Amino acid sequence: MKPFMDKDFLLSTPTARTLFHEFAEKAPILDYHCHINPREIAEDRRFDNITQLWLGGDHYKWRLMRSFGVDEAYITGDASDKEKFFKWAEVLGKAIGNPLYHWSHLELQRYFGYTGCLNAKTAEEVWNLCNAKLSDPSMSARNLIRKSNVTLICTTDDPADSLEWHAKIAADNTFDVQVLPAWRPDKAMNIEKPEYSDYLSVLSKESGITIHSFASLKKALINRMDFFASMGCCVSDHGLLSLMYYPASDEEIENIFAKSLSGNVISKEEELTFKTAFMLFAGKEYHKRNWVMQLHYGCKRDNNDLMYQRLGPDTGFDCISSHTSSDQTADFLNGLARTDELPKTILYSLNPGDNQAIGTIIGCFQDSSAVAKIQQGSAWWFNDHKTGIKDQLLSLANLGNLSGFVGMLTDSRSFLSYTRHEYFRRILCDLIGEFVENGEFSSDSETLSEIIKDISYNNAVRYFGFHLDEI
Repeated sequence: MKPFMDKDFLLSTPTARTLFHEFAEKAPILDYHCHINPREIAEDRRFDNITQLWLGGDHYKWRLMRSFGVDEAYITGDASDKEKFFKWAEVLGKAIGNPLYHWSHLELQRYFGYTGCLNAKTAEEVWNLCNAKLSDPSMSARNLIRKSNVTLICTTDDPADSLEWHAKIAADNTFDVQVLPAWRPDKAMNIEKPEYSDYLSVLSKESGITIHSFASLKKALINRMDFFASMGCCVSDHGLLSLMYYPASDEEIENIFAKSLSGNVISKEEELTFKTAFMLFAGKEYHKRNWVMQLHYGCKRDNNDLMYQRLGPDTGFDCISSHTSSDQTADFLNGLARTDELPKTILYSLNPGDNQAIGTIIGCFQDSSAVAKIQQGSAWWFNDHKTGIKDQLLSLANLGNLSGFVGMLTDSRSFLSYTRHEYFRRILCDLIGEFVENGEFSSDSETLSEIIKDISYNNAVRYFGFHLDEI
């Protein structure tokens, strides 16, 4: 029997162990997509206890606790931090096969030096150990980032954001990790939302452009893109239900926009038509600026109305959508490609059934402007477990260029989530080790080391154009 999550965790062959320990383990982390609050970095936040750091805002853990029948008081309610932690320990101790079991124990090992198992019996010991360590300044937000060997972070930011915290971080020469904004314009696109007109008022104020038409909306967004670019932004991100392609004339789009502004309800077809125009405009602007366009889709959000009313969004009530049309995804990319205005693009679907479709779609739009210009993104959200990561890697290898893959992202609000990169790298090295051990790929160490270092780090440096040294 193998030891519990030892140094060779998930590394089943000699080749896998060599690849990980010699090339992947010590590679730095480039976190090109996350949801960390830049204010917490700027202020170098300290945490009073492990619950604040671990359970606050983590809907992955909340969702699992609900599956174990835990009362909401111990999840998002008014129970004490210690009580919440003890309930989580009780749940985790029996979470066999769940990635949270792996992630949580990797975090305990790497940041707190705890190599045992967290469960109901060890909860008191771990609570005291973690809190004692958190009382030390070395466990502040910035120091956790440093400890994780992170070189650059891209946050997720609305076009109307002031980016004041990014400016403060950039001006502080005591912190050498780059923290850059990433453009997330969902609120500017979601014309069907009841709060849309209120958001346009905010965007008008921030841009200095009164928004009264789609044309003026585009001008306001360009104004903000210019500002974001001045702050180092070179990455965009969109949260979509699906990719859509309902092209229409400028006149039709203006009519839909005017209808919405006047307070009238627009139809589903009008919504999709407007969003198509919005995304085509955005894609062309990204191409002009050499920004990367990230498209996250395939999630049906906020499915439990009762809990949404109580807790709001991002609280653990989302699921995989099967609404995605590979035809429309291809048509949308083609709508940009036909005028040679398709930017570097990463496609992430929450539905693992889309892996093969994405793998074939991206192959239609590759060219010499970049290695793997159109990417299949890493296994996302409900898929970033051992099986999901391996399936995504295999699909990409089968249908495209695995060696050109930009690798893992954190996609988290937690300063401890950088162990997900280690988790990914172990699975990657195990898969490639399997290829070599089975005689399916050459054992040439030079080539293998290059592939592992590239997927772990270098490819992202090159693809996004960050000012970082390769390893």
